[in-house]
Amino acid sequence: MTAQIIHLADEAATISFSERCRDALTGSLAGWTILLEGELGAGKSTFARGLIRAFGHHGAVPSPTYTLVEPYEVPAGNIYHIDLYRISDVEELRYLGFNELADGLRLIEWPERVPALAETADLRIKLAYDGDGRTATLKGLTGRGADVVGQVISKH
Repeated sequence: MTAQIIHLADEAATISFSERCRDALTGSLAGWTILLEGELGAGKSTFARGLIRAFGHHGAVPSPTYTLVEPYEVPAGNIYHIDLYRISDVEELRYLGFNELADGLRLIEWPERVPALAETADLRIKLAYDGDGRTATLKGLTGRGADVVGQVISKH
């Protein structure tokens, strides 16, 4: 599946992009996995915060760097914001109960730490610095992930 690139001029554009992704994620959130890649400060947490709020969460959305998983109950279902920066293999994920989080959307920062995640993920979003802004490279890894990419690109 072909990757698509979107330019994000600033933080507001990143939030708008996350809202377009929310609009494309229709139906149940159960079983969805979105991988968020990028260097420190590239906008992964900003995107995650925007997506979680776009789904209707009104409280704080802290980074899960130290807790590893931050769960959110939203009207559409559960969202699990996961940070793998301090994880080194799939066994650690199993120990943390990763498989039990399949009842909702798993939004994963630093998936590069556990490459096997790409085998079951639906969508990869790679955020990168681009001058004063960012680029978001979207790639659908499943049919439904490709559908989301198509919808997001058509609204850009």
